[in-house]
Amino acid sequence: MAGSPDLWADWGEFGKFNARGMKGGEALILELNRIVYSSGIASPVTSKRGLKARLRYLDSPAGRQALKDQGVTPRTLRSWMKGKSTPTPANRERIDRAYWGRRRENLIRSGWLKRHLDNDGRGRRMEIYPVDQSHVPAERARPTLQQRSVNVRYIWGDLVDAWASQDADTVDEIWDDVISDLDSDYGAYAYVTSIGIGA
Repeated sequence: MAGSPDLWADWGEFGKFNARGMKGGEALILELNRIVYSSGIASPVTSKRGLKARLRYLDSPAGRQALKDQGVTPRTLRSWMKGKSTPTPANRERIDRAYWGRRRENLIRSGWLKRHLDNDGRGRRMEIYPVDQSHVPAERARPTLQQRSVNVRYIWGDLVDAWASQDADTVDEIWDDVISDLDSDYGAYAYVTSIGIGA
């Protein structure tokens, strides 16, 4: 773990005896991805409604560039927009990737994601699910770790910036800050099964 390489040290080499989980920073990244992906168009790109909604969203210079980056030519796009042809399954995947890429960029650029998580300074509740020790031999299992719940403030701007720039080391350091508020046993939460953010 970049922030504190020895957080798990008191617990031994992580995973050596089949403890299952991931670094807390990785879980944070996955949870931010979930929040972004759950805030967009719900209809799948395979449906008529979902396809039309994505094409409307991408009907801008930046959106057309996102489609071009995915290998969609301007001529093909014009044909879709005029209803002269229907995208193939492979092209629907390209449209979907372009949509989610633009959606992510727009949520970051507009500041929506930071504001949403900061919640007017009140922060967000975070549920921390400890590592799964169900496959660890009884004699090697650590004392039972409890699910923890903590209200988190002040990290959201830095976290979104690090996530947006794909800076996993900084996300790890931010995770260290989150768990340091738990108690003397905080090192046991360097790795987790998952986390949930109430957003």
